[in-house]
Amino acid sequence: MEYRLLGRTGLKVSRLCFGALTIGPLQAKLPLRSGSAIIRAALTAGVNFIDTAELYETYPYIREAIKGSSDIVVASKSYAYTYEDMRRSVQDALRQIGRDYIDIFMLHEQVSCLTLRGHHDALVYLLDAKAQGLVRAVGVSTHAVEVVKAAAAMPEVDVIHPILNIRGLGILDGTAPDMLTAINTAEAAGKGIYTMKALGGGHLIPDAAEALEWIRRQDSISAVAVGMQTKAEVDLNCSLFAGQAVVEAAWQKARGKKRRVLVEDHCVGCGACAAKCPMGAIMISRGKAVPQPGRCVLCGYCGAYCPDFCLKII
Repeated sequence: MEYRLLGRTGLKVSRLCFGALTIGPLQAKLPLRSGSAIIRAALTAGVNFIDTAELYETYPYIREAIKGSSDIVVASKSYAYTYEDMRRSVQDALRQIGRDYIDIFMLHEQVSCLTLRGHHDALVYLLDAKAQGLVRAVGVSTHAVEVVKAAAAMPEVDVIHPILNIRGLGILDGTAPDMLTAINTAEAAGKGIYTMKALGGGHLIPDAAEALEWIRRQDSISAVAVGMQTKAEVDLNCSLFAGQAVVEAAWQKARGKKRRVLVEDHCVGCGACAAKCPMGAIMISRGKAVPQPGRCVLCGYCGAYCPDFCLKII
């Protein structure tokens, strides 16, 4: 496994980061024992970097997986926008993960310069937490080129976690070259960069070897968060990030069935999911939520906001 320093944070991370979203309630809903075992398989293979978020509800899996380990880098994020709410988010993460510090804590899913300004008080708390040793690095996650550019110029921001893939799927305000240019500028300014959605939420799985090789070639990116739900996926991704050729049988084993958004029959079309979808990938038609495949990146966030638990990734 290859390791790189994450900007100027002093954190040394594996280029493959375990994206914990996919094992939790918003996607696979794995039992605690099996979900934590998948993370441990990645750690055994050399991965030392785990990405999660308050929304994902995967802290218990991480706590179980990292027991007895002291050199695992954990990044989390929260939508909190007030000082007090962000304090609660960080304290909850520390309690549930079972640590007295968290390596990276970020403002979750910033969509514009306006939202960055709107989260100013939350950012102030993260800086205070960093001064207290509760957080080692402060960052932002985003699907927007605009935010990467803005964060690159913010001395308060240590880490940027942007979306990037070879086709530019899920980028809100530009193309893959636009995002890569912004990332290169941010990295040159000393920001630690680790990306998400290298496989476009699963849409690029048929071209996974090409997509992952492309993202690996981007020298300004220290690590890439990839969601994994099975031991076969862990083995496959670790092999790819080690630069090894993967035989077709391994591809077939790890690919499994194509994922999709399931909308249960009891959906009443309240619109809560559509209002929160970062991709604008859900419409309300004839009293039901209707996913738009061309926009959806299969993040599963919609399910977290449905009051009747009608949506899930299967």
